Parts: sequence; structure tokens; C-alpha cells
Amino acid sequence: MKQKNVVYEQGDIGEGFYYLDSGLIKVHTSTPLGKERVLNIVLPGQLLGVQAMDQQAHFTTATTVKDSVLYYFSYDDFKTLITLHPPILNLITKSIIQKMHILAEQINLHTLTTEQQIAAVLLNIYHDFKNYEIPLTQKDLATCTGLTRITVYKTLKKWKEKKLIDSKNKRFLIKNPDLLKNYLFHS
Repeated sequence: MKQKNVVYEQGDIGEGFYYLDSGLIKVHTSTPLGKERVLNIVLPGQLLGVQAMDQQAHFTTATTVKDSVLYYFSYDDFKTLITLHPPILNLITKSIIQKMHILAEQINLHTLTTEQQIAAVLLNIYHDFKNYEIPLTQKDLATCTGLTRITVYKTLKKWKEKKLIDSKNKRFLIKNPDLLKNYLFHS
């Protein structure tokens, strides 16, 4: 699937789920006024759309961030798979637990200061990507946190001056993850 294509849309009735083999998927939600909020970045080896595979409406939209290879499994395929390959339940369980963590983090995010919110999102993505380079723009970071782009810009500018982070080519480079953790836990 090419970059910037919609995998499924908020409100669509789900009848299965997807496995991301390669690429990157942004899972986001929109308010009635059209404001977008990024909830998750799906990495290769992860599932998406599981919450709606029992013919419920998707409460998010999934969009490819870059060219991606996805495999679709209908609910009937799922039932067959777990019969033939019981270990697949571990992947499903892991995926559901991950989604619960994401929802809890989104709820907790609103109790944090501006700097803590930005630090939390950057550190979460950093841990998901297992490296210091994060493929996000300031606009993406604003939609992840629900903060304004100006607020994000001011915070990142301050952190660049302190050599905590750097940014190049729509990517953030975390230079000092431990110091960023201090912002999260001690701001």
C-alpha cells in the first residue's frame, strides 16, 4: 500500500484485522470539528484494527506513513488461524495489552505539564523504534500531544539549545534520553 493511503477509517465497520509486515502506519482519531489526534504509530510485526474485528465500528483511522505491506485477516480467518496455530493468540493478546497501555497513556498525558507531555511522546516512540531517531514533524508531535504547534516549537527550541534533541529531515534525534526522562519525571 502506498504512502498516505487509508487502511481503515473511523466509523467503518470492522470485519477483521491487519498485520503490518513492513512500513509504518499512523493510527489517529478525529473530532467532529476535524481535529486530528495521533494515538499510535504501528511498526512492522504489529497488528492493527483488532478492536473492531467483531463487526464493530473502528474508533480510529489508520493511514500509511510510508509504503507498507499489510496482510488482512477476516474474523473467520482468525478463528481458523487460532485453531491451526494456537500461538497466534499470544500475538493477539500482546496487541490488545499494547492498545490498553496506549489508551492509559493518552488518559495520563493530560495530567502532565507541556514539557512532560512532549517528553512522554518522544520517549514512547523512541522505545518503540529502539533507536534515537524519531520520524516525526513538529506538526505530528503536536497532534500526538494535543498541544499547539507553537507550544511544541518553543519547547523543542529550548531542548535543542540544551542539546537534548536535534531535528533534521522531519526526524527528531534524541541526543540524551536520560535527560529527557528527567523532564518526564521531575518537571
